Amino acid sequence: MSESHSLMDGKLHVYRRENSRFWQCATYLSGRNYRQSTKETNIAYAREFARDWYLDRVAEDRLRRHGVLPTTPNSMVVIPERIAPRRSGEKTFREAAAAFEKEYAAMTLGERNAQYVASKGRVIRLYLNPFFGDLPISEVSAGRIQDYRLQRVTPPEEPQRVRFVSDGRERIGKAKAWKRPSRQTLHNEMVCLRQILKSANRKGWISALPDMSNPYRTSGKISHRAWFSPEEYKRLYEATRERAKNPKKERWREECEQFHDFVLFMVNTGLRPDEAQRLEFRDVSIVEDEATGERILEIEVRGKRGVGYCKSMPGAVRPFERVLKRKNGQPTDLVFGLVQRELLNAILDELGLKKDRDGKPRTAYSLRHTYISMRLMEGADIYQVAKNCRTSVEMIEKYYASHIKNVLDASAINVRKAKPAKGRAGTAQAAKVD
Repeated sequence: MSESHSLMDGKLHVYRRENSRFWQCATYLSGRNYRQSTKETNIAYAREFARDWYLDRVAEDRLRRHGVLPTTPNSMVVIPERIAPRRSGEKTFREAAAAFEKEYAAMTLGERNAQYVASKGRVIRLYLNPFFGDLPISEVSAGRIQDYRLQRVTPPEEPQRVRFVSDGRERIGKAKAWKRPSRQTLHNEMVCLRQILKSANRKGWISALPDMSNPYRTSGKISHRAWFSPEEYKRLYEATRERAKNPKKERWREECEQFHDFVLFMVNTGLRPDEAQRLEFRDVSIVEDEATGERILEIEVRGKRGVGYCKSMPGAVRPFERVLKRKNGQPTDLVFGLVQRELLNAILDELGLKKDRDGKPRTAYSLRHTYISMRLMEGADIYQVAKNCRTSVEMIEKYYASHIKNVLDASAINVRKAKPAKGRAGTAQAAKVD
């Protein structure tokens, strides 16, 4: 009589015949019996082998039912790691990406920012399709994904030329200087690739997701975000104020005045640049704070997290009033619109503040980082700062509080245990002996 064990809720059986020293495994899928010798004499090793074998058979059966694998009378179908020809009926990466893009736009309508949704199509069109496009979707393996990473960070042998259409004819523009993509850019591309593969997996076009982890991931060193210290911020707003009073060209006066107010507004509200770009006059109200009696702004913010709210510092009121008067703003008019990056970079270059001491470039986002850092330096509650900035306490602790010395309480750190007086200790010991 053979010895038998049931696994996977009774769908997998591991057994050993009387005249054999090896354990066997068997399962029944889609009207077909599958059997395999584990080549193991130890039941623990045999059970482990059987589980892996069973999951492979389930994956094959799923692909066969979806028409990806041909139906054959053989009980076993060996899938090689790399298959050059495309299987009959198998989808290409380009087709899987198109299906995902259509599905993603429909399912996230009204729930995600329209620009973020559109960015998926741009990533697919410019980067993923040129590399993976004609590849069968099952051929997108961990090795090919690593090859893609390597290709993205390797300078091309020939300068890249921009193709564009003019007068109905395709033309080639001037060579474009290659620039290494940032860590965040590569991360966004990997997120988009993972979403495409997950969509293909749900549709049964692939049996499992490949390993997409970075084999040479860094140790996760914590570094602060580029910001302006109080002294650097003072130099910045004095320079923008001087530029607003004395622009290099008279026709630039209004833009310089607008930019000066933008800098003051951002450092006193902590808005993200894209949130400030979408801000309309009807989203901002000037109110008197009940707790302090100061005039502040109450802002209804629309950004990547949806609709949120922000209460500004008193220093944001005057810049907003100047912008409102200058533009004679109507409720639906934009307060600032597009960020004036060229002017910001020009002033930072003049002041020598374009990069911080670690070589990180300062951008309009650095104004938000300055707001958060200054609030922590002034002793503001970290939870209230996170809530007002529409982020998490963990993000602030990781990227901001780690480099603000003011958040460290020296009195709590430099605690010393009181030492007993020698005379009293000796008297007590003598009394105890007596």
